[in-house]
Amino acid sequence: MVMMIAAGVVGVALVGGAGTAWASGSLSAWFAGGPVCGEPIELTVVADTAIARPVKAIAAEYDAREDACSRTDVVAQDSADTAALLASGNGSDIDAWIPDSPVWLVRMAASARSLGRDVPDLALERSIASSPVVFAAPVSGAKALAGRTLSWTDVLSGDLPTLLADPEASSASLNGLQAMERAAPIGQAKQFQNAMIRLSDGAPARVDAAFGSLAVSPPGTVAIASEQQVAMHNHDDASTPLLALYPSDGTLALQFPFLRMLDESELAKNLDAEGEPTGDDAARAELELRAQQLDALKIALWDASDRFAAEGFRDGTGGGELKQDGVLADATEVGSAAASAQVSILRTWGVVSLRSRILSVIDVSGSMEEPTITGLRRIDLLQQAASTTISQLSEAVDVGVWAFSTTRIGDQDWEDLSPIEPLADEAHRTQVLDVLASLPARLGGATGLYDTTLAAVKQVRSAYDPETVNSVLLLTDGKNEDENGISRDQLLDELAAMAEDGEQVPVVLVGIGPDTDIESMRLIAEATGGAAYSAQRPEDLKTVLTDALSQRSCRPNC
Repeated sequence: MVMMIAAGVVGVALVGGAGTAWASGSLSAWFAGGPVCGEPIELTVVADTAIARPVKAIAAEYDAREDACSRTDVVAQDSADTAALLASGNGSDIDAWIPDSPVWLVRMAASARSLGRDVPDLALERSIASSPVVFAAPVSGAKALAGRTLSWTDVLSGDLPTLLADPEASSASLNGLQAMERAAPIGQAKQFQNAMIRLSDGAPARVDAAFGSLAVSPPGTVAIASEQQVAMHNHDDASTPLLALYPSDGTLALQFPFLRMLDESELAKNLDAEGEPTGDDAARAELELRAQQLDALKIALWDASDRFAAEGFRDGTGGGELKQDGVLADATEVGSAAASAQVSILRTWGVVSLRSRILSVIDVSGSMEEPTITGLRRIDLLQQAASTTISQLSEAVDVGVWAFSTTRIGDQDWEDLSPIEPLADEAHRTQVLDVLASLPARLGGATGLYDTTLAAVKQVRSAYDPETVNSVLLLTDGKNEDENGISRDQLLDELAAMAEDGEQVPVVLVGIGPDTDIESMRLIAEATGGAAYSAQRPEDLKTVLTDALSQRSCRPNC
């Protein structure tokens, strides 16, 4: 079965032809009925770094077959980076993507919508491999865990010292967090959030860094990882062997689905009234040949479970036998992960784990008085979303608040309402929340976007802290309307000049409603290394604001 993801709409279609032909041993006959091979088709497949090596080898073997007509370039890239690349509107040269979890497809689609971009058209097909999530412990410290039954409940409560790599980069960590959430007692959501805050303190950037930290951690400490990561660590670094310990209350698994970029002939917008693809015969023949070669490569990958097992993977259904040190030979039972729930967990993690100095700059021009479909005004929705987000931020975040519209203080378009100070100071956190509550009473004037943006960046730079992220978060529902201020070109030139000293201040912009100048927002974001998000429907502001704060806009160039 194949799941179609097109512009955020999910539908189901059956895989035919190729799968049937392979199962019956008639692949050559299937090829014979397809387009003639002239020049080999150039295919680009992006595979998660964990699985890229065997995928590259299998693809090379397929390309070398007499009945093949392709040259395949397999690119190794972390799934989070590929998701960000596709969400930003890039990656048009990619033919297929093999992430380490379907969650990255959902994350990519949500990010694209938050960025105001079209969601790429992809077909989600069944997994080529899988790997359950386990606790990794050093063999040298195994005595400290002898006789213990380890569970996600132990991690949740803090009874099991645990290293959790950043779930923004590790699907094993993300699956572990979902397993912990499921282990939390009903009505005790705060326990899970507190566990995330605890685990985020000093969280390693990657699983291999977590493995390295185990050697200097107290005895009895474990790291959350996939079974395959443990097996490959033992294969590549036999001097510090690890044991895979399987949670007693069940676990989830990484899945490596084959995601195919849908070509023009498969999209309804490129079909004529009879349902036939448009375009000339040559173009249609090339598209047909490309689709045929991708299908054949996909089948070759599905049929290579033994090859993947040699790299520490279970098969796509979770079965198969392994022969690596430190892991069980037989497969363990796993539960089903929920991609939508994992995206929600990522959003929460991104907020509670944030370490940053942020100047929040909020539009209080007269247009923020406009009502929305909810019955609330734009400013009311903004105030509610901002207050909820501030309440979730950890004590490691410094926050200040400006309001802006034209001529707030003389000719100045902005007003400093709260300085950038640590939220660890409860008096300051209360002040920030009080300021946000006062915003509806401050409305008036037009939108002084460019002067305010420049002043905000200068303000953050004036007390720049090289040990953390220094950023501006700007929320607006309009476009620059200050006829007496600087132009967009002047703003971009000044931002570029300031960034030359290396003290970068990313500007993250969130547009509210359909009237925002998204082009200018994106140019400002590009000039500062930030990102531009769009809540086309103001009622989506809370989700978009959380995405803006929680996601790494630098991906894949972090």
